[in-house]
Amino acid sequence: MWDYSDKVKDHFFNPKNAGAVAGANAIGEVGSISCGDALRLTLKVNEDTEVIEEAGFQTFGCGSAIASSSVLTEIIKGMTLDDALKVSNQDIAQELDGLPPEKMHCSVMGREALQAAVANYRGEEWKDDHEEGALICKCFAIDAVMIEEMVWANKLRTVEDVTNFTKAGGGCAACHEDIENILERVLKERGESFNPDAAPIETPVIAEKKPLTNLQRIKKIEAVLDSLRPQLMADGGDVELVEVVENTAYVNMTGACNGCQMAAMTIAGIQQRLMEVLGEFIKVVPASQMPKLVTIQEASHA
Repeated sequence: MWDYSDKVKDHFFNPKNAGAVAGANAIGEVGSISCGDALRLTLKVNEDTEVIEEAGFQTFGCGSAIASSSVLTEIIKGMTLDDALKVSNQDIAQELDGLPPEKMHCSVMGREALQAAVANYRGEEWKDDHEEGALICKCFAIDAVMIEEMVWANKLRTVEDVTNFTKAGGGCAACHEDIENILERVLKERGESFNPDAAPIETPVIAEKKPLTNLQRIKKIEAVLDSLRPQLMADGGDVELVEVVENTAYVNMTGACNGCQMAAMTIAGIQQRLMEVLGEFIKVVPASQMPKLVTIQEASHA
């Protein structure tokens, strides 16, 4: 599991300003339950001074999403709308004494909800789907504009960085080439060169963990799949771990899950769960895309 700061734990177990604000005159909604995270931010703004007098949140998501939403409401109370708009996702993470890299997208969601709420108060249109940008990640509905903004704002440089901050590429991995193209273009504009083998950027992490051995990683992955199996079997499907190579787990979706139109979303959900439990970036890929290797099953019968 990831290590969280005391502030993250406090805002998760004792969230501040949870629930909707009575008489709110600014509402911002971002995310989607189908994509795993959603946030509704409500504000009560003084119409004479544009000072945020009250702020409340309703979040569907993980502990980091709850903590990020909670601390955001504490940060912006008492601010004018213009000052609140200057709050960045980095500010949210720093106020929590850091977030694991894989959870930085939770701070981004809070920033976008605030932008949406201010736009709502001012009678402006705000959309989180960035319709002017090409859809890059179909699993999480993330487009090119969103990715480009995060690469610029947070100085991202790898696909893993982009996944950590936006969730793009965290599902079926089919969009990784498109993400690399965006990184190459933006980094060139920054006067840098894209290196697919570069290390991810450093983000505030509370404690370094001892890396898992591959055997430990396999056992944890199998335990997660076992916990998810009853739900899949109830729908007539199943999942089988075929092989683990470094940070990639190859799986077979069987039964009703094989060829299902929602297979990519199922794999994306499995990947998110694995990242939660393992505390590290991992890709889940259909075994049909696996290079020719000796599989776990073949090795066991050797």
